[in-house]
Amino acid sequence: MSQIRPQDTVERALALARPGGDCVVIADETSTANLRWAGNTLTTNGVAASRSLTVISIDRRVEGAAGVGIVSRSGVGPDQVEDVVREAEKAAEQASPAEDANELVPGDSRGRSGWEDSPATTDFGVFRGFAAELGETLRAAEGAGRKLYGFAEHGLTSTFLGTSAGVRLRYDQPEGRLELNAKSADLTRSAWAGAGTRDFTDVDVATLDAGLAERLSWQARRVELPAGRYETLLPPTAVADLMVYLYWSAGARDAGEGRTVFSKPGGGTRVGERLAALPVDLFSDPGYPGLECAPFVVAHSSGRDQSVFDNGLPAGLTSWISAGTLNALHSSRHSAAQAGLPATPAVDNLIMSAESGSSLESMIASTKRGLLLTCLWYIREVDPQTLLLTGLTRDGVYLVEEGEVVGTVNNFRFNESPVGMLSRLAEAGATEATLPREWGDYFTRTAMPPLRIEAFNMSSVSQAS
Repeated sequence: MSQIRPQDTVERALALARPGGDCVVIADETSTANLRWAGNTLTTNGVAASRSLTVISIDRRVEGAAGVGIVSRSGVGPDQVEDVVREAEKAAEQASPAEDANELVPGDSRGRSGWEDSPATTDFGVFRGFAAELGETLRAAEGAGRKLYGFAEHGLTSTFLGTSAGVRLRYDQPEGRLELNAKSADLTRSAWAGAGTRDFTDVDVATLDAGLAERLSWQARRVELPAGRYETLLPPTAVADLMVYLYWSAGARDAGEGRTVFSKPGGGTRVGERLAALPVDLFSDPGYPGLECAPFVVAHSSGRDQSVFDNGLPAGLTSWISAGTLNALHSSRHSAAQAGLPATPAVDNLIMSAESGSSLESMIASTKRGLLLTCLWYIREVDPQTLLLTGLTRDGVYLVEEGEVVGTVNNFRFNESPVGMLSRLAEAGATEATLPREWGDYFTRTAMPPLRIEAFNMSSVSQAS
């Protein structure tokens, strides 16, 4: 099948659209590369490429109403573009009026930077320096009696967005992650580390392995503890998993309709209310160094706080929690108007910061008695009204006494609300880039501090290992 440039596919689809309606076209070109290893031995590697085309047809009707038809296809050739456009137009004609109907975001030539350039791609070369260091690390682990398991993945997606209102935008999104498990020779002890990255030049696998070796040594002594509320140190990865869920739940529409923890009793939202005991900030910034992401809306479909009519809408630095106070909820133009709030599109990264420069090590040293977690998994929502979550600890829960880690303890099931947790925040350390363990498949661009939480609720002992 012959191929044409994705931006030419966008222009062709727009040109084929019937006059009198509106059209949004999104072309995505993705390439991926991966490495995997087990028991200190490289096992597999590979590269892949894909392309997809989404056509969003808008059937304008009387009094501002509009029907929307969306068709997405993979591997669309030049002779198939018109079929996709006609299918989307037919779906739009048959669709019920869209509740989020709006004018498209206007565009002009100022948004065309890089439009004509070829799609960016990744290949196995992205691992060149990393693979050499990984090989040395695997050999060192073998000599020390540790077994390393894990994978490294890198992807690069070039997105081309064009609309009948003149928008022409493109963005190249690199995305990489490393997950590394270390196990004792008898496989009875396990520790985990992970990292998100744009290009693997900033990943120090030897340092990660050294941290895993230390955690395995902490597991030489085991202490059984009952369920209960404990002062708990959460490392950045565990904080990321909880804050990402908070972020995903902080939609303007559900809050305005009284469905979530961000709803004000009696009506409205809790924007303007103090949530955290310390003046922490939670924000998104498309230009944050190392966590860069698209500075405009790319919506392949509409949702409660996302709208295809907003494609191309600028998305900039947004403070969700400012100095401990809820400052904004993510929204489309439609859901923002419903909730009586400014429109604040979601951004594909999340950062928490505090004034403290404390490291996790210094926080451990100042702990009289408490728990130190490694990571969380199998996180599920129990109650949206309080954002109560449940889940399990994994790959090491450690007992800290008088400033030292004295051993590992059993795993727990936890029941905690990230919002309630913020109200019991006793200390926040220095922000660092981190990878969520649970949500790393979906959300890799985070930077979080370690947190000290009073009375973190370990609701029951878990037999998971």
